[in-house]
Amino acid sequence: MIPAVRAIGRAALAARPLSLSELDRSAQLLVRRDRNYLVPVDVFEDFAALLTDTRRPEGPFRALSLNGRRWFSYRSTHYDTTDLRTYHAHRQDRPVRYKIRELRYQDTGERQFEIELRNRRGETVKHRRRLAGDDHVLDPAQRGLLARVLGGPYDIEQFGDLRPALVADYQRATLVADGQRVTCDAGLVAHDPHSGRTVRADSGLVLVAMKTRKHRTEAERVLHRFGVRATDFTKYLGGCAALRPELGAGPWARSARLAFPGAGC
Repeated sequence: MIPAVRAIGRAALAARPLSLSELDRSAQLLVRRDRNYLVPVDVFEDFAALLTDTRRPEGPFRALSLNGRRWFSYRSTHYDTTDLRTYHAHRQDRPVRYKIRELRYQDTGERQFEIELRNRRGETVKHRRRLAGDDHVLDPAQRGLLARVLGGPYDIEQFGDLRPALVADYQRATLVADGQRVTCDAGLVAHDPHSGRTVRADSGLVLVAMKTRKHRTEAERVLHRFGVRATDFTKYLGGCAALRPELGAGPWARSARLAFPGAGC
């Protein structure tokens, strides 16, 4: 097993289970602050042990559990225009930007269509709807959601040439406590659906995402004590930089090279 996947599995099994309904009540966080960390697996193991320790004063973090499983297979299909305007908006650090994706839960087959907006306050605002029908097809309902979310209140032009730009497969465990959610992703594989090229992330890294309404959390302070700092790396941005180095990377260039060693990004 990939070392990072083994590590997130052990962390999830060490925690008490949490149902999906409990997670939605305590930490759904459709409006939140997101910060990402690339964590070496040995550091992640110590970090997760501290979060799930039963002696933690505020109570240990719990792990999302569905049908007895504690970590899950995901596939994210990220949409962009033919000239990758979404990617370049992030590379240019525009104050208001967005990502569009289809998220498939491989273990259950459930699919969600999601739009994530970054507003001027640095918050992530997520809009989503459950999907049925064919994969990777923007039907009128999805395009209607895009028009409502990206137009009007955000005054973002709606582009008509959206298409799948990157597919990411990975394993995820989710830890929850104190109104904060920590997603732990491992075994990332990024695929370009147009060129057919594929890159695999370093097997010894865990992509940890902090999702909270707070500016800084206890979990982040723990990572800081281990010498790990936040990065602008995301699966879409880092994957594009690794698969298509000619695009030019933004602030996440160093993290993309760390996550995908040898990819030439």
